[in-house]
Amino acid sequence: MTDAEWVVVRPLLPVPGWMRGRGGQPEAYCHRAILDAIRYLVDNGIKWRAMPADFPPWDRVYAFFRRWRDHGLVKEFHDRLRARVREKLGKDPEPTAGVIDSQSVKADAVVGADSRGYDGGKQINGRKRHVVVDTLGLLLGVMVTSADVGDRTSAQVLLARVADAHHRLALVWADGGYTGSLVEHCLATFALVLAIVKRSDDVKGFVVLPKRWIVERLFAHLMRSRRLARDYERRTASAEAMILWSMTMVMSRRLAR
Repeated sequence: MTDAEWVVVRPLLPVPGWMRGRGGQPEAYCHRAILDAIRYLVDNGIKWRAMPADFPPWDRVYAFFRRWRDHGLVKEFHDRLRARVREKLGKDPEPTAGVIDSQSVKADAVVGADSRGYDGGKQINGRKRHVVVDTLGLLLGVMVTSADVGDRTSAQVLLARVADAHHRLALVWADGGYTGSLVEHCLATFALVLAIVKRSDDVKGFVVLPKRWIVERLFAHLMRSRRLARDYERRTASAEAMILWSMTMVMSRRLAR
């Protein structure tokens, strides 16, 4: 990352336990070097063991990634960046509206049968990324499942998480795959209006649909990261963490402009 990015990112990093008097061993490597190593891996799609010698040893970088993943620190870091970006753009840190959608991607051979499936609609054998974004296209919530899990089934779990974390969220746009009992469920359980944006049957060819294009832009950002062009993670938690890391790169660059 550039010096301008580091100036923005450094105050938003979670403080290690040993610096708060909670014990533990101090970090052996600079956080900036470790963050650069993880960003390099996500952006270029390399294996952990193929980490260039310019960065700290791969096992130390992976240990850092695993610790942040398991303790929710990458999400905390991501959410702080998102709030700062929203403030910079003149928005309230807490969103009131969002968009939900899913993306099916092929899974690598390391992905076990317990977390992969076949999406008959997209004809993809792999996993599915379910995301909720705000009106700026910034990530509010992500959940990775096998590709055969339905959108409405996953949306109940994901929207429950997002609604619990963002109490001001009142409206979420979705496509026709989220129709049915999910609309009533969201209103009754989360006090959340799920508005379905349908494509007109009279329109032919590609047409940009209101609000739905916002979440498609996020998927485009993800596919530019080679590590996310296909699902290479053994665990769905790691796949979700990789998505969060990819978005931290996007937001830190926005803040450094």
